Amino acid sequence: MNLFTLDNLFLLLTGLTAIYLLWRFHARWSKGKALHDVYYMMGFLVLLVSGLLLIFLGLGILASPYVLTVASLIPLGISMGIAEQFFPKWKKAFKWFALIGFLAIAIFSIAGIEIGRKISVPLFHGVAGLVIFLGPFFAKKAAKGFWWVGIGGLLIGLGGIALAFIANGAQLLFFSPSFVMLILTPLLLLMTLAFTFGFVKDIKG
Repeated sequence: MNLFTLDNLFLLLTGLTAIYLLWRFHARWSKGKALHDVYYMMGFLVLLVSGLLLIFLGLGILASPYVLTVASLIPLGISMGIAEQFFPKWKKAFKWFALIGFLAIAIFSIAGIEIGRKISVPLFHGVAGLVIFLGPFFAKKAAKGFWWVGIGGLLIGLGGIALAFIANGAQLLFFSPSFVMLILTPLLLLMTLAFTFGFVKDIKG
């Protein structure tokens, strides 16, 4: 197994960036014990673990229903963090939606119920991606530059939905399976860097 590939370099840089964000979130959480930092840490911890699994086991593991289920915690954690921090009026309803969505993905994917998986994965990833994408632009009292998180949300949404379509045997626009595999690892790095720019602005603010 050759670990020294361009894909693995992108994944390694993504992992290092995720570690940096985890450190920053933990430092802030240790001072204020804010729940949204716990959600953010959950999302980026799963991103870190997913990246390590991709490095050592290869991109083929993306077809695993267990990996698909666990990876759903990335948009789940980040979107719940944004809802908790900036949109308290509807955070409770969104938490229920996220929980139901996660359970639906887990049950349908692991049980091999195709029709349920084909509905739940794009729906859950799509809504979570929209929250991450639009939330930073509409968040009141957000730090200047927090909109970078929205850019990261756009990237994670496109990547997640494209992967969901491919898993369902379809294609989203020009996102063919070969094209998605080509851009996946650099897309993950760009996404994580965008999140870093935005969240660090918020942490400093």
